[in-house]
Amino acid sequence: MSAFADNFDPVRTLLARLETLATSGAAGDYSCITARREHGARSVDIDRPQLAILVKGRKQVRGAGLSLDLAAGEILLMARRCALDVVNVPDPVTGLYLTLMIPLCAEVVDATRLIWGRESPTAGDPIASIALRDLLAELDDWVRAVESGQMTDARLAMTAAMLRLCSLGHTGLLVPPSQTYADRIRERVRADPTRNWQSQDIEAAFGLSGATLRRRLADENHKLRDVIAHARLACALELLYTTRWPIKTVAARVGYQSVSSFVERFVERYGLDPGSIGNA
Repeated sequence: MSAFADNFDPVRTLLARLETLATSGAAGDYSCITARREHGARSVDIDRPQLAILVKGRKQVRGAGLSLDLAAGEILLMARRCALDVVNVPDPVTGLYLTLMIPLCAEVVDATRLIWGRESPTAGDPIASIALRDLLAELDDWVRAVESGQMTDARLAMTAAMLRLCSLGHTGLLVPPSQTYADRIRERVRADPTRNWQSQDIEAAFGLSGATLRRRLADENHKLRDVIAHARLACALELLYTTRWPIKTVAARVGYQSVSSFVERFVERYGLDPGSIGNA
């Protein structure tokens, strides 16, 4: 019994369960990011609070004046919107990079904010490295709930995880985000990336004239065509990580009829050839 206890590693056990969950296809508020080649991407937009649990491989992150190096068994906390340069390195034994991404949805954030109820949170750093051990109980409950299809229990477990993160000093998760016009446009495009989005579509959705829309975006240092293009390419990056679809299929799913044009724009945006991820 003593030998068993000595050999039992709860972190390793949880990582094994997370890997099983990632490959099981179970429904839930999470996604599985995989890669089969070492690669880097620049200026990857993080548009919402989320946890990235590193299951296999290593990850290097640079952004917002910070530099983090993470290994399996660590969590990248992304507390608010930011742009990151990343390098993903597959595990040398299995040849697979695997990260479980858990968005912290508005309902979970609102519940945490209500329960926390303490002094006003401060923004703090947008990213941080967290040891899996620090959220062991909460994530164990979350995995158990997702495995059994209990999504309400899964969100309760994630609320408990957020409360734990706040107790560790990461109260920036609770700072209400300021949503720009560019953010709102990205949301619409990402919900339907194959649509041939035109200025009049956005104008009608927001009840703005074309001149007013251009002025509002200019105030945010954006141009409409760039916002639409970047939203499409963000969808493409997610598909390249979460599916094994051919690049031609990914290009079509985000509104590109020409594969060569898609590849050219993708490289311009991320400094990464879409084939370099190695999943296709």
